[in-house]
Amino acid sequence: MDDFSNFNERIIAPEQTGADTDIELSLRPKVLSEYIGQEKVKANLKVYIDAARGRNEALDHVLLYGPPGLGKTTLAGIIANELGVQLRVTSGPAIEKPGDLAALLTNLNEGDVLFIDEVHRLSKSVEEVLYPAMEDFALDIIIGKGPSARSIRLDLPKFTLVGATTRAGQLTAPLRDRFGVIFRLELYTPAELSRIVDRSSGILGIEIDKEGSMEIASRSRGTPRIANRLLRRSRDFAQIMGTGIITGDIARHALERMEIDQLGLDLVDRLLLRAMVENYNGGPVGLDTIAAAIGEEAITIEDVYEPYLMQIGFLGRTPRGRVVTPAGYRHLGLEFPDSARGDTQQKFDI
Repeated sequence: MDDFSNFNERIIAPEQTGADTDIELSLRPKVLSEYIGQEKVKANLKVYIDAARGRNEALDHVLLYGPPGLGKTTLAGIIANELGVQLRVTSGPAIEKPGDLAALLTNLNEGDVLFIDEVHRLSKSVEEVLYPAMEDFALDIIIGKGPSARSIRLDLPKFTLVGATTRAGQLTAPLRDRFGVIFRLELYTPAELSRIVDRSSGILGIEIDKEGSMEIASRSRGTPRIANRLLRRSRDFAQIMGTGIITGDIARHALERMEIDQLGLDLVDRLLLRAMVENYNGGPVGLDTIAAAIGEEAITIEDVYEPYLMQIGFLGRTPRGRVVTPAGYRHLGLEFPDSARGDTQQKFDI
C-alpha cells in the first residue's frame, strides 16, 4: 500500500511548507487595500485601526482564527503596517518558558504588534505570565526563593497582541476573554481566489488568462496558499507543454496530472471516500477502522483529510462513526444505495 504519511508534501495541504516561505513573503499584501477577500473582517478592522490611530493608542488585542492558509499571518503584518509600528513574530511552541515571553515583551516599543502563531499551544505557565501583560501591560516577576522570595512588577509599553489559531476551541477561557477583537476567517470564494491568482501571477511575472485563473481558483479548496501553489506548478506545465501562458486547457491538464479534481480533492481524499464505500457500504465506520483501511494515522485523517470533506458535505459524523453522504457518492460517480435510503435520517444525523 502507498505511504501517505507525509501529508505536508501534498500539493493541496493548507499548511505552509518550506517551499512556500520565500514565495509567500513576496506575495503577501502590505496594506488593507491590497488584501483580497474577508470583506467583513477588513471593514471592521479598518474602523478599529483608524480609531486607535486617531486616539494615538495601541489597538486592542486581536484574535484571528480559522483554517490554515487563509491569511492570518498576513493580516498581522497588515495591522502593524497600518498602525506604523514594528511587528515581532513568534509562535506558541517557540515560547517554552515564562522567561522567553518576558524577553519578548520587554523588548517591545510603544504600540508594537506582537504576533503569536498557534497561540493555543502556549504552555500554562507562559499563559499565566501573559494575562497581566495583556490586561495591565505589566510583568509580575518573582525574585529569590523560599521565604525571602518577593514579587516585583515591571511596567511594559502598551502593545497589541495578535494571536492566530486554527483551533479556537482549545484556547482557555481566560486567554480568549482578554482579546478585545476576535475575527473568524472564512474560506474564499472561487471569484476571490481568481483575483488572488491574477495578483500573484502579476507579481511573479506569470502570464495567465481568465479561464486559467478561474480553473486554478475553483480547485484550490477556498485557500489562497493552495491557489498560489497550484499557480506555480501550472506555470511549469505551461512552460514545457504550451507557450508559457496558463490557459484554461493548460491549467486543466496540469491539475489532472497532479490528480486534483474539479472540487480540489486529491488521490488521498478519493481513496478515503472510496474505501468507506467499497469496504463498509459508506459507513457508519470508526475512525481507527478507516485509518487501517488506507494505511494512515487516525489523527492525520481527523486533522488533515476530514475537515474539508465535511465542509463540502461529502463526509459526516454520527454517534456510530463516519459516513459518506449522498453527495460524496455522486462525486465518485456512484449511486447512493437503496439499502441506505430508508436509514438516511438516522445515518446522517450530524
